Amino acid sequence: MPQSSPDRHPRFITDLEACRTTLENGSRTFLAASRLLPRRVRDPAIALYAFCREADDAIDIGGATPETLAILNHRLEAIYRSAPLPNPADRAFCDVVHRFEIPRTLPDALIEGFAWDAGERRYETFAGVLAYSTRVAGSVGAMMALLMGARSATQLARACDLGIAMQLSNIARDVGEDARAGRIYLPLTWMREAGIDPVQFLADPKPSSQIAGVVERLLEGADSLYRRAERGIAVLPMDCRAGIFAASYLYGEIGNEVRRNNYDSVTKRAVVPAKRKLELVARAAVAASRSLAQSPIAIPERVPEAAYLVDAVRPLPAITEPAPPAWWNLPARTARIIDIFERLERNEREARRLRSDIALAQATTHASTAQV
Repeated sequence: MPQSSPDRHPRFITDLEACRTTLENGSRTFLAASRLLPRRVRDPAIALYAFCREADDAIDIGGATPETLAILNHRLEAIYRSAPLPNPADRAFCDVVHRFEIPRTLPDALIEGFAWDAGERRYETFAGVLAYSTRVAGSVGAMMALLMGARSATQLARACDLGIAMQLSNIARDVGEDARAGRIYLPLTWMREAGIDPVQFLADPKPSSQIAGVVERLLEGADSLYRRAERGIAVLPMDCRAGIFAASYLYGEIGNEVRRNNYDSVTKRAVVPAKRKLELVARAAVAASRSLAQSPIAIPERVPEAAYLVDAVRPLPAITEPAPPAWWNLPARTARIIDIFERLERNEREARRLRSDIALAQATTHASTAQV
């Protein structure tokens, strides 16, 4: 069963520091955002992202060749055998994989998405774009949900929604940048329906009302997924909500900036100003506190292309309290009542000890201040 706060092995701590260094060299945005998460989630998330970063770099450098993919698959196989290669990211991710029972389908999907990227695959339909986004972002959303203890099908579907929505925001923002690099992630059928020849657009990417309409359509799809994802965020553990709301709002604001640029993401790159980011983080904190009153998730829908990720996660068995003894079984009922009172007494002793420790610490601080 996943454990959210196990005793830390010295090697894990050392490996985690190495993972943090890896991310400082290439994923500073994630490190900054991770500070909004509680440490019990932040530390395993750093291990997760470090492995993902290394996998992405391996394909960027070596290409999506059979040899590169074989090496990554070998690393994953070793991790899932609990015999990781002597690499800090592999060892740390191995700890996370087994502690949180992450099915291999999830990291496999991510590596497959990296391979699609390296192969410069293009997508005829919106369903194809969703399939790609599921792999490179929905899989990470699902893994992050597991780190937070969310394992139900509806929770995982909402986590995939959020990851996919973020990726759609990225695609909408980077249309010009991607085209100048010879890449295109917009649905080709949408472009043709708007009167755009994808090959000609790649050869000479220019802003137009037609390409703006395609970008607007993509952002509408992202917005619907952000709205669905909010219902899942609202039922995450309280100390995780602000961080995930913040991520949702910050990425969603990328789309709003694209709109303010009249959907021109060919000659302009949407950037969220620092002041606006602070406003959104504050809004996320408010949303996290208000979400206490949210009703349970009532949206069974899920992105079809992401369904296989949701289905891959084995839900944990429900923990049920034993039924109370029958009313006529007086010895058993008496033992149950005694056990309840003993637990209450232990809790009260622990509370008194904690209050005493706090009072002693305060007195020591006051005394030290007075001496100064």
